[in-house]
Amino acid sequence: MLWTRLAPVPFDPMGGLDRRAIPVRWQVARDERFRDIVRAGTATARPEYRHSVHVDVRGLAPGRHYYYRFRAGDYDSPVGRTRTAPDPRGRLGQLRFAFASCQNYPEGFYTAYRHMAGEDLDVVFFLGDYIYESAVNETGGVRNSSTPIPDLFTLGPDTLDLYRLRYSLYKSDPDLQAAHAAFPWIVTWDDHEVQDNYAGDISRNNDPVGDFIVQRANAYRAYWEHQPLRALQEPKGPDAVLYRRFGFGDLLQVSVLDTRQYRSDQACGDGAKADCAGATDPARTSPATYRRNGCWTGWPRRGRGGTSSPSR
Repeated sequence: MLWTRLAPVPFDPMGGLDRRAIPVRWQVARDERFRDIVRAGTATARPEYRHSVHVDVRGLAPGRHYYYRFRAGDYDSPVGRTRTAPDPRGRLGQLRFAFASCQNYPEGFYTAYRHMAGEDLDVVFFLGDYIYESAVNETGGVRNSSTPIPDLFTLGPDTLDLYRLRYSLYKSDPDLQAAHAAFPWIVTWDDHEVQDNYAGDISRNNDPVGDFIVQRANAYRAYWEHQPLRALQEPKGPDAVLYRRFGFGDLLQVSVLDTRQYRSDQACGDGAKADCAGATDPARTSPATYRRNGCWTGWPRRGRGGTSSPSR
């Protein structure tokens, strides 16, 4: 799945474009100079998706690197590199991966992504909290940016435009861009993509369900527009099928979990309280361990005791 978005003015609600569909050419090659192009085509960047593009490329060989790029009008994108999953029937000796989560933009720089982009990885797993809904001041918090950030980022997002703009801010970071351009990413969400500690259709402050469901729909739509997700994951209003499964040869099977959309409300009044009966109710969904340990689980496909677990 290849992703891009046309946004010559990222902090404009429409990305600096008018309400017309724009053809975007794409190419996939075996080499970085695109002398050996193996797949190519044209996608449409539609205004109703804020000119984001999702290209589901088929027919590539398993377990190898490819390079890709986009062209809209006279503008070329930077070249990205990705890697296909290995043959599901093959034996795999190792898998090199990284995982990340909780990237709160105003709390610091993304230097970890700069380091990650220089690694030799097969895949990146993102475990949730790609954005935060908290206010960002004109200097970008501790980043102390010399380029002023528009005042609208001091507003907590609840509308579709505000959620879209929050992704524009986060994706403007060059180190995050580099990590996306270097590897395939498998993503899921946690709570801050919508609202801190929301659970199903229950908001943090117990707002009317009808109002919160509209906010959730806005957040889910903006999330899909800005991530490398297939058509199956496109939200239908406030609902989206995000859970899915990936296999890496005979070594590893990865289940991507959605621990927010279907969960019970937090027990104990959303706090840590000893001897709270609600926390141990077996009828509850999404145990607290998921909240603490992230939104991704993986396990070896062969061997015992982790002897065939990933090498990194």
